[in-house]
Amino acid sequence: MKLSRDCIQKEGWNLLITREIDYALRILRALSEGEQVSAAQLCQRELIPQPFAYKIMRKLSKAGFVLITRGADGGCRLVVDLKEKTLYDLLSAMDSVEFVNACMALGYQCPWRERYGGKCGIHMKLESIQQAIDRELQSHSLASILSSGLD
Repeated sequence: MKLSRDCIQKEGWNLLITREIDYALRILRALSEGEQVSAAQLCQRELIPQPFAYKIMRKLSKAGFVLITRGADGGCRLVVDLKEKTLYDLLSAMDSVEFVNACMALGYQCPWRERYGGKCGIHMKLESIQQAIDRELQSHSLASILSSGLD
């Protein structure tokens, strides 16, 4: 089944790899050679709309992935080893870590547990699934993901 953007939006799908994460991966790919690249060059090379690029580069900078230099000779430079950073790290940097259910979030007040006390079997199973997803995201370095996208 081919999924169009309209189909995804109409169906209300929540994607783990959002457009923002996709653009962040493209920015990291463009910077992976170690050179300083201007925002305009990034946008042109990776087909990213400029407003998105600036927002994403600020998040990547805040998380310590890139260094942004302002001015006439300014640009963006990668400052982390992509072999040591995982897809989970990128999702965290972009404030995009997803939970399989709201009860996975720290501090969640579960009405069922408040009413009945004890452990919730559903929560326990979902927690196991959440841990498996997190482990999978943590098992893929950004370098391995980006190298597969260069072919």
